[in-house]
Amino acid sequence: MLDLFSKIEEELEHSVDKHSKTLIASNIELFLNYCKRFYDRQFITREDINKGVLEKFEDLLNGYFSSDRPIEIGLPSVAYCAEELHLSANYFGDLIKKETGKSAQEYIQNKIIDVAKNKILESDKSINEIAYELGFKYPQHFSRTFKKLVGISPSDYRSVN
Repeated sequence: MLDLFSKIEEELEHSVDKHSKTLIASNIELFLNYCKRFYDRQFITREDINKGVLEKFEDLLNGYFSSDRPIEIGLPSVAYCAEELHLSANYFGDLIKKETGKSAQEYIQNKIIDVAKNKILESDKSINEIAYELGFKYPQHFSRTFKKLVGISPSDYRSVN
């Protein structure tokens, strides 16, 4: 890294020619590639720790939906989950993506749909009541999200099953 900085400094101190900008940009790009490598490597070297975070994330979501938080707070956000797990939102998002192949937002949405399916089948509550219980402000948003991810509306899901 220090060698890259010294090469950049050397180029800046000498007289500028037609190759100076290219060489400086190439050294900066190489530096950034090393940074990206270092960042990505932590997901590989911390695989066991990361699995623990994924389990904690799942527990957090289970606890969230078995409490009154959806009604009080609304839908859980990636930022909320990251904060609860004491991680930055960006790092948390990258970690979930590396571990599951899905973004943290997709993971949360899938969890919401799983909980919704159970509530739809196990209760006589209306679809609107279920939507509010899950933290949706607008039942239409719930129905749209459900249909997008499941392929049929919540009402149809109930009648088919």
